[in-house]
Amino acid sequence: MPIASSGAVTQSSGYRSVFRDGLFAGQVIIVTGGGSGLGRCTAHELASLGATVALIGRSEEKLRAVQSELNADHPQTGGHRTFPCDIRNEQQVRETIASVIRELGRINGLFNCAGGQFPAKLEKISLNGWDAVVRNNLHGTFLMSRECYTQWMQNHGGAIVNMLADIWGGMPGMGHSGAARAGVWNLTESAACEWGHSGVRVNAVAPGWIASAGMDSYDEDYRTLLRSLKRKVPLQRFGTESELASAAVFLLSEASAFINGTVIRVDGGVPNARHSWPLPVAERTVEYNGFPRYEPPTALKEETR
Repeated sequence: MPIASSGAVTQSSGYRSVFRDGLFAGQVIIVTGGGSGLGRCTAHELASLGATVALIGRSEEKLRAVQSELNADHPQTGGHRTFPCDIRNEQQVRETIASVIRELGRINGLFNCAGGQFPAKLEKISLNGWDAVVRNNLHGTFLMSRECYTQWMQNHGGAIVNMLADIWGGMPGMGHSGAARAGVWNLTESAACEWGHSGVRVNAVAPGWIASAGMDSYDEDYRTLLRSLKRKVPLQRFGTESELASAAVFLLSEASAFINGTVIRVDGGVPNARHSWPLPVAERTVEYNGFPRYEPPTALKEETR
């Protein structure tokens, strides 16, 4: 996907955030799914703003690779830690959050970025396949949020940001993920009410079609579909990892202190497109990409061949 010149990044290192320097100085932020894609990008932005990042995911190798990037690109912070954990496992989550507190001393924020799904028609989804996606996307979000709350935030406050998706009007072709993400939406609203008295805000981001590494996990048939989707976006392009990360970082920051139980759509206006309105070819769409290490997924690189 071509990058608009006004959104190009020229420096060789350092995240070009729109937020002020030191915004998260002294804070510890947990990022699940921090070993790749949107979690990795968000971890870089948080570290560039002074946060100490606790990277959580199943692959220790991927987590350590991102940890090395953070230490190299953001030497002003340091202290970033990796915590291999299967967020679907209650005991592992409980022990991991205890380890974060023991090693880093606090938890100021949690970005529940981890998740995953596979394309399939509802009638083709086995119970095991359904359960795997729901446990990852919904159960894992609940377990991480509950343990952060009960072990730290209940007595100290904090901010939680959950990951949704473009679920408005259903999610045909990924009904298991749509059901799970809809559950996360309701969980977000419920927790925002129940935990607000403790100074804990709970919000969510809902990405549309973001050009992230996750696109490369699909087979070629689905990649072909993905490459056609930008024509259904009013802005006529895919989103960048930085654009999603910026929304999550805003909700974790002090600037959103009176925002609670809200979802920020990062989708280029897809739900607003209507069959009765043919979308013109975009003339002045501009993207933001502040992540020097960002590379478009292979699935979209193939579009330009």
